[in-house]
Amino acid sequence: MSGPVSALLPDGRRLHLQHGPIDLIIEAFGAPAETRLAYHQAISRFETVLDELVAELDILRLATTTSVRGAAARRMLAATAAHPDVFVTPMAAVAGAVADEILCALIAGRSLDRAYVNNGGDIALHLAAGEVFDVGMALEDQTAHLAGHLRISSDDPIRGIATSGHGGRSLSLGIADSVTVLANSAAAADAAATLIANAVDLPDHPAIGCQPALELDPDSDLGDRFVTTGVGPLSAADIDTALTHGQRAALEMKDLGLIAAASLGLQGQVMIVGDDHRPLVPSENLSRQKEVVHA
Repeated sequence: MSGPVSALLPDGRRLHLQHGPIDLIIEAFGAPAETRLAYHQAISRFETVLDELVAELDILRLATTTSVRGAAARRMLAATAAHPDVFVTPMAAVAGAVADEILCALIAGRSLDRAYVNNGGDIALHLAAGEVFDVGMALEDQTAHLAGHLRISSDDPIRGIATSGHGGRSLSLGIADSVTVLANSAAAADAAATLIANAVDLPDHPAIGCQPALELDPDSDLGDRFVTTGVGPLSAADIDTALTHGQRAALEMKDLGLIAAASLGLQGQVMIVGDDHRPLVPSENLSRQKEVVHA
């Protein structure tokens, strides 16, 4: 495997960092001198992140893990330890934790208005006082349909966005096309999105294909648990039932303060668990792509 690669994208504003499976898009907003220094800091920190994770990979794949050494690994463990009553390993938060870790390095000692680190759709946000991000969330389908939108301000606790679902980068125990979560960190959002997506399910339904995770990926942290391999057409009632299962899990997390909002999508239907003060609202008529779109 080749080493870390870094380059500015052709727009001259965004930084691309890639190493093995980690692929980040970073953008910082502020004075040019500050953004240049911020990018150098992110590049420097990125040099060792993957190696640190690989060194602890065996224990990060265990649901019984209670102690890790690396900074990103500690973020993963903290995010998943917040869900003690369900099966989950620290790997459920790996993408979000890496985004958080690089964002932390990016902004350290810098004066930036806003910044984000997007790790394949799991996004860590920085907002200085008075700043906002407009967030649009896309469904995991072949359309450009946005499931919902929310304005995140510096006064909000939300600093992370993550999406999970079957057919994505990771194996899923559920059938959701897309579950997008907003939380106080990308790692927290990542773990929650994984678990809510797992909860969107119809056990033993004939239209749902399943297979032991280890048959698809011998290194999977899910072991011999059955993961979704395909979902056929479902009735409206079945879709509503499956989404309600996920909505129940999301509401429990929201009541515990683990998430701020979530959007759950399955075969064209969407359920929203919104913020109490500024609800995450369906976006049927959004005419433009938002600044951060989580697809």
